[in-house]
Amino acid sequence: MLVLAFDTATPAVTAALHDGERVLAEHTTIDARRHGELLVPTIERVVREAGAALRDVTAIVAGSGPGPYTGLRVGLMTAQGLATTLGVPAYGVCTLDAVAYGSGLAEPFLVATDARRKEVFWARYSDMRTRLDGPFVDRPADVPVEGLPVVGAGAALYAEILGKNDAPPYPYAGALAALAAERLAEGTPLGPPRPIYLRRPDAVVPGAPKRVTA
Repeated sequence: MLVLAFDTATPAVTAALHDGERVLAEHTTIDARRHGELLVPTIERVVREAGAALRDVTAIVAGSGPGPYTGLRVGLMTAQGLATTLGVPAYGVCTLDAVAYGSGLAEPFLVATDARRKEVFWARYSDMRTRLDGPFVDRPADVPVEGLPVVGAGAALYAEILGKNDAPPYPYAGALAALAAERLAEGTPLGPPRPIYLRRPDAVVPGAPKRVTA
């Protein structure tokens, strides 16, 4: 097994290579505006640092969101393109699941990431591996925290409402790769690399032109 995993659903452009037992290489750049520019060089870097070649990869895993449309599609389109080129399967894993796995928590908690527009994407977990509910998008004040710890960049951004936590804020690809490798080894089905959108797109089909009267 050699899993190439990456995520572009948050400001973190992150990629990692996992051999089924450990992360061989991982690299992350925090830059919300350069997903398309940074992802392929980041993939090339981790493959090179692992002493591997792309032809050695047996599975592609991309974070499937939720996240902003532009960044999210960079990762998913790259996953589909690489899978076709290499002739290997491509999978999608919820980005919030990667944040949860990276937290290492064994008790109930929430994950919240920045959804912009003064909102967060969030989900509820019983432990680092098990999502109970979500994902959803809400204003921070409407998230039912109920005394649970909240991890992720959304918690850091709205600490006065959600409570600050020291867990990693982003879905680092090492955690994404480890989670995917664990599920593949267990025979747990992984979904296709399709985006999780929780909002309608901003772009709309223009209506009929207004009639001009003299």
